[in-house]
Amino acid sequence: MPDDVEMRLLRNFVAVAEELHFSRAAQRLFLAQQVLSRDIQRLEDRMGVRLLERTTRRVTLTSAGSLLLGRAREILALYDSTVLDLRGQPRSLTVDVVGSGLTPALVLTAARERAPGVEFFARFHTGTEAAVPLVLSERLDVTFGRDPGLLKGVRYRVVRYEPIAVLLPEHHPLARMDVVSLESLRGTGVCIRAGNHATPGWEHAVLQLLAPFGVDPAMAHPHVQGGDELGQHIRDRSAPILTMTTQPAVPGAVLRPLNDPVALFPWTMVWRADLDHPGLRALHEAVDDLTATHDWLSAPDDAWLPEPEASRPTGLR
Repeated sequence: MPDDVEMRLLRNFVAVAEELHFSRAAQRLFLAQQVLSRDIQRLEDRMGVRLLERTTRRVTLTSAGSLLLGRAREILALYDSTVLDLRGQPRSLTVDVVGSGLTPALVLTAARERAPGVEFFARFHTGTEAAVPLVLSERLDVTFGRDPGLLKGVRYRVVRYEPIAVLLPEHHPLARMDVVSLESLRGTGVCIRAGNHATPGWEHAVLQLLAPFGVDPAMAHPHVQGGDELGQHIRDRSAPILTMTTQPAVPGAVLRPLNDPVALFPWTMVWRADLDHPGLRALHEAVDDLTATHDWLSAPDDAWLPEPEASRPTGLR
């Protein structure tokens, strides 16, 4: 790597790349925003490429920045675990929570409360499709997403059937309704690729959901990540966005339940089969508690689930 780039610069870059917002990244890192901006500039100078495109309205990754983000996450995970191993300290647990505020993040928050002595590191990947190979190669410990199937080397459990909802511009005609029927989305240009939840597994599920109703989703744009970008997307397009009930609030938009049918997304926790760690036990306890308290695994008789999950029982695998 050019000029022996410090881990600190990579760590700061990952925070900005995940937040796509300098102020939020600075708060996350407990740094002044000016210091963070300077560090990103130093990293770009050492790499000899532009990693971020910055305007007064948004921050986006360049193609080089997207490449570095994946590599930097792997480098930092290996570095952190190596330092702890050399010091003879219990290794931390690295957990992919997909996006802030989503169901996996709620599980991680509860696990941290249960195991204050365990150091958890949150990562933000794009669902089990991208994260499971990292789990198998021990670059990631736990991930959440769709059921990975009968895959050697991992175990998994369904943790929640989360209702699918629709995010609407506040002046959209459907925003006047308390509940939005699936059929009413026909011809609205509904988007399924906006939000931190929009992983390949999510797209696979909702395409199954929409097809029988003749609802054609808008697909001709990249994945929209980050709260600010989601807000900009809904303002630019003024169209509904399929999301989940844990969707964080978006200025200028309202969240409505989806029905006819009640559609559920099957969140699954996945971990390496040989993993034995107090943090993993805390995650299981957190799931048990949240499931019991909030009835996470209940589903109406006429609820919809995607395949193959609809044909598989819940439980540990």
